[in-house]
Amino acid sequence: MARIAHLSDIHFGANDPNIVAATIDWLKEKQPDLVIISGDLTQRARESQFQDAADYLHALRENGHKLLVIPGNHDIPLYDVFRRFASPLGRYKRHIAQDLCPWVETDEVAVLGINTARSLTIKDGRINEEQMQLIRQRFKGVAPNKTRILVTHHPLFELPIGQGNELSEAVGRHRDALRAIADAGVHLTLAGHFHRTYAEAASKMVAEVGPTLVIQAGTATSTRLRNQEPQSFNWLHVEQGNRMELQVIVWNGEDFQRASHVGFSLKGRRWHSEQLATQEMAADEFSEPDYR
Repeated sequence: MARIAHLSDIHFGANDPNIVAATIDWLKEKQPDLVIISGDLTQRARESQFQDAADYLHALRENGHKLLVIPGNHDIPLYDVFRRFASPLGRYKRHIAQDLCPWVETDEVAVLGINTARSLTIKDGRINEEQMQLIRQRFKGVAPNKTRILVTHHPLFELPIGQGNELSEAVGRHRDALRAIADAGVHLTLAGHFHRTYAEAASKMVAEVGPTLVIQAGTATSTRLRNQEPQSFNWLHVEQGNRMELQVIVWNGEDFQRASHVGFSLKGRRWHSEQLATQEMAADEFSEPDYR
C-alpha cells in the first residue's frame, strides 16, 4: 500500500504561516511515501514568493519526503506582461524544478505530473498534443498491478463544484485529454485550482474515459477560501489499482485533524464509494467535502 499526501494551492504570498508550519509537522509525523503538490505554489509568481516556496520544499525534503511538484496558473506572472510571455515559468524553473512534467514510479504506483498552466490564459489551463503523447508513453510500460496516477493543476473534467449548479471549467482540449488517459489506463487524476474538495468516478460524468477516479484537493494553506471550506489536503492509501481510501485532513483553527473518510473500490471499469468511519473529528465540524 502506498501512502500519498496530496496538497495543492499553497499560494505563498497569500498564505497563513501557522498553517504552513502545521503541514510540515503533520507530514513529518505521518511520513507518507510520496508528497504531491498540484500547483499554485505562489500567489503572484514573485521572486520572494518562489523563494518561500523553495524553502518550504527544502524543509519537506529535509524531513525525508519524496516530492512530485507541478506549477499552476498563479506561478506564471500576471502583471509583468513581458515576463509572462517571454519566460512564463522561468522563476518556477529556477527556484522549484526544471522538469514541468515530473515522473515518480515505485513498486506500487506510477505518477506523472503534467503542466497545464499557460501564458495566454489568466486562470484556465490547457493540455497539448505532446503532453497527451507523453501520458500514453509514460504509462505504456507500467506493470498492470501498479496504480497509475496523473497529476494536473487544472481539472481535466467539468466538475459540479461551481456556484449553484454550475459546472467548473475543464482544461482546453479536454476531450482529447480524456482519450489519452483512457488509452493509458489512468486510475486516479489528482488536481486542485478551485480550492474545493471533490471525489467522483469519471465514468459517471463522461463516457469512454476508462477506470479513472477524479480527486480534487482544497487549498492547503491559502487565506483565499471559497464557499467557507477550510484549508485542507488529501491523505490517500492506494492499494495496487483496485482499491483506495481517501481522507481529508482539515485545519480546525489550531491544527490539522482527520475528517471525512471514504473508500473506493474498482469493480470492472467503475469506481464505487463507501463511507468509512471518520477519526478524530466529527463531520459536522467543517464544510463537508463533495463525495458524489
